[in-house]
Amino acid sequence: MMDHPTFERENQERVQAVESSFHQAGKPLSKPGRILIGEGTVFKQGRKKIQQKILFLFTDILVYGSIVVPGRWYKKQKIIPLEDIELEDLEDSDIFKHQWLIRTQSKSFFVSAPSYEEKKAWIEHINECRSSLMQGTSCKPSKKFAVSSIPDEAACKCMRCLSTKFGGANRRHHCRNCGFLVCNSCSKQRAVIDHIHPTKKLRICSFCYKNINEEKFRDRGDSAGKSSKSEEEDFCPSGEENEKVEEGEIGIYSPSNWLDTKNGTWERLSIYDYPKSIPSQ
Repeated sequence: MMDHPTFERENQERVQAVESSFHQAGKPLSKPGRILIGEGTVFKQGRKKIQQKILFLFTDILVYGSIVVPGRWYKKQKIIPLEDIELEDLEDSDIFKHQWLIRTQSKSFFVSAPSYEEKKAWIEHINECRSSLMQGTSCKPSKKFAVSSIPDEAACKCMRCLSTKFGGANRRHHCRNCGFLVCNSCSKQRAVIDHIHPTKKLRICSFCYKNINEEKFRDRGDSAGKSSKSEEEDFCPSGEENEKVEEGEIGIYSPSNWLDTKNGTWERLSIYDYPKSIPSQ
């Protein structure tokens, strides 16, 4: 059924519908051999609050975005190649249920499904698609992943100096290297973290700044402990970083849909079965 002309046409229509739902702000998603495997809503734990996101799984990429009009209009499209993804199943917390961690080179974040069955379906399908992709292509999996930021509510004071209490003028900041919540005084430094961004200087805490510089000097054999001009350009303090927090509220939950790879048809989670032999690209 996966090679049948009718399935190919219907799959192309589904992919184009996803592409159109992001309107002009989204990137093209149509590609020969790309198959839409599943779609549904999940809850993403942001730095400030939990947000509902739409998630689309294809045979080679994972796409997510913010919901404007459910089923019709999405924004802030993010595309993650499956070879750049690593998943970690997590235990339930008091606040976050049915959660798992999605790691990528540039960003790692917690997501949660409305039920254990939904969570199981997402993890199984993503891992199956990724495994098939790696077997059928020359793609190499990522070896470095961004740390996951600790949620704002997890700490009431700086996790480095242990003295500055958050609130009022004392804002919380995340170290992009270790993920800790730190105060402004403990995070004035900036550094280029290659696997997150090749040139952009990111906020890091003073502890990580010291460790990164020591490692850099050690790798270059600089026994004097003094950096060259190029090193100064890579690691230097700078002003406040403009960190944007995505807007979005938790809306109406929509059950996920999955492709039955045996029959080439779409089905609700209520009749979900484990993914079966997704063809290699």
